[in-house]
Amino acid sequence: MSTLFQDSDVYHEFSNILARTGLWNDSGTVLLAVSGGIDSMCMADLFRRTGLPFAIAHCNFHLRGDESDGDEALVRDWAVGAGVRFHKKDFDTGAFAADTGTSIEMAARELRYRWFAGLCQDEGYSALCVAHNANDNAETLFLNLVRGTGLKGLSGMGEESEVPYSEDGVHVRLLRPLLPFTRKQIEGYVRRHSVPYREDRTNAGTDYKRNKIRHLVFPVLEQMNPSFIRTVSEEMTYFSQAGAIADIYYRSVADVVVKKDDAGAEVDLAALMSHGQWEYVLYRFLENYGFNSSAVCSVVSLLKSDRTVPGKVFRSSGFILATAGGKLILRPVSESLSGDMKGVRRPGNSSLGRPGAFMPDGPDDDSFIVVRGSGSYRCNGVDFTVSIEPRSGIRTLKQPAGILIADAVLLKFPFVCRVWRDGDWFVPFGMKGRKKVSDFFTDLKYDMFRKASSVMVVDTSDPDRDCNRVAAVLGERIDDRYKVTDTTSDVLLLRILK
Repeated sequence: MSTLFQDSDVYHEFSNILARTGLWNDSGTVLLAVSGGIDSMCMADLFRRTGLPFAIAHCNFHLRGDESDGDEALVRDWAVGAGVRFHKKDFDTGAFAADTGTSIEMAARELRYRWFAGLCQDEGYSALCVAHNANDNAETLFLNLVRGTGLKGLSGMGEESEVPYSEDGVHVRLLRPLLPFTRKQIEGYVRRHSVPYREDRTNAGTDYKRNKIRHLVFPVLEQMNPSFIRTVSEEMTYFSQAGAIADIYYRSVADVVVKKDDAGAEVDLAALMSHGQWEYVLYRFLENYGFNSSAVCSVVSLLKSDRTVPGKVFRSSGFILATAGGKLILRPVSESLSGDMKGVRRPGNSSLGRPGAFMPDGPDDDSFIVVRGSGSYRCNGVDFTVSIEPRSGIRTLKQPAGILIADAVLLKFPFVCRVWRDGDWFVPFGMKGRKKVSDFFTDLKYDMFRKASSVMVVDTSDPDRDCNRVAAVLGERIDDRYKVTDTTSDVLLLRILK
């Protein structure tokens, strides 16, 4: 058979596409997303000619008044005439866009795909077919170039993928049987077979990004190369293959230099930068967490400079990336930098020393707790136990990491555990002078995330105490004033649970 762009028999090539995607051998019914425009009506007519079972789904977004209702009427009448099931859904697209803070385009996309996915699941349709064509794919490539999406974006759309916005664990096939066809081929088929369709007047404008590319960019490129769309389609195939090769390389490096855990991930900078293409590996790693090309370039520039200091922070919508002692540390925003006290009331300094003067806003807030006796506790995400034991039962005051011992008479119930605040200080056990907790963190080489997850033990028994003096940094060191001496009878033990 001749190649796609030499073959004028659209139906014959369409049949080959259905064979590649397995629809000829599929006994199930497919769902067609039909807007009433030329592309989707062409797809619907081609399916009708195949004799394969299908149903029609139409979204009325109510963005163009009577024109939107006219689209719906055309698609419904065509479905009735073809003897196929017709599904229709009305959406208040403008309200949804306002509520979610997204553009009309993205709001309409999410609304329709959520509905399509639900229909396929509820009605048992084997796949969803949409009418994206070669021109759409080329437009998507240029949009991705503008956004900065890497090789993945340059590969464009595939003939088969999954329906976005499906429910968790549900995988609905998404097929694009018109993807190899140009818009000119589709227009030729529709004219020859008198397929009815509706023109969307908004497609002729340049308000939307895709329309700007279609009407302002592509005509210039087609003047330079009349087969521009064909050339781009072929190039996207090569980009896709190059992307597959790059995937293999990325995984081989990332498996060595990236360490993931429940809290997030860490990147070993020395190991990363020993690879020749480390910038690409870093880009691929960070794009998974919402960092765009601009942010990655900033990280790369910092790593190439002599100014890679700990504590440099970069943010995406959901994650924080920080430099820390030869590493990049990645944490979710919700678990990072909790110094804002997570909603705990902030009373004036005059009340900070009085027992019971500050309490958390709700039962789920663990950034501030009152310890009233022995037991198990949780503060700032850290689980620990508190107990009182006889001094005689303690063989040595040197305890394993994570265990602190204090004189139970000096540090008595109730006391407070809370997050670290700027200005906190204490006299570390074994020292004579006061030390800021922030400087103590620096000595221990704490990164910003360990600082944020630290817990301060605060003695509230002295109404005249300095509100920023802490009795201990949980798991690390007590204040010297609470140390165990020869006269101590009972000790208070604080044990962090691993």
